[in-house]
Amino acid sequence: MSESRKINFSTVWLSGCSGCHMSFLDLDEQILDLAQKIRMVYSPLMDAKIFPENVDVTFVEGAVGNDEQLNLIRKVREHTKILIAIGDCAVTGNMVTLRNALNDGANVILKRAYIETATENPQIPNDVPKLLERAHPLNEVVKVDYFIPGCPPSADLIRYVLTEILAGRTPNMEGKAKYG
Repeated sequence: MSESRKINFSTVWLSGCSGCHMSFLDLDEQILDLAQKIRMVYSPLMDAKIFPENVDVTFVEGAVGNDEQLNLIRKVREHTKILIAIGDCAVTGNMVTLRNALNDGANVILKRAYIETATENPQIPNDVPKLLERAHPLNEVVKVDYFIPGCPPSADLIRYVLTEILAGRTPNMEGKAKYG
């Protein structure tokens, strides 16, 4: 397949553990086969700083937890044809949204992390992105085209979904996600 026939592919990491990106890398030598069909244009796995226009497929890992991520995911959606929520944090919010059960959860989390557990100079930093009042799974913020559940999803499931999309088919997820 020529370079011009490759799809523009990106991955995005929001509030999550990066386990989904590790599962993507667990494709091992199958990544070489995918490299014949995709052109990586943005990812934490590379040094791109600005999300590009005209992206065909984007995998997004993690929930939306701060204002910087909210702005990024809106830009990603605007410039991506097929957006895929990958992993339970992106699909349901998972661990990231546990703070939503707390009254004033964003401030409770910041105080716990930077004041109560500090051994020196306890203060909440002001040079980091502002936490949203509530953390959100992707579909609460933008339109999501496909969901790949799992914590993290298996490399085989990621490969299946990407292969189906590259072939122009809709992935059939019935019975595909396995937990624990």
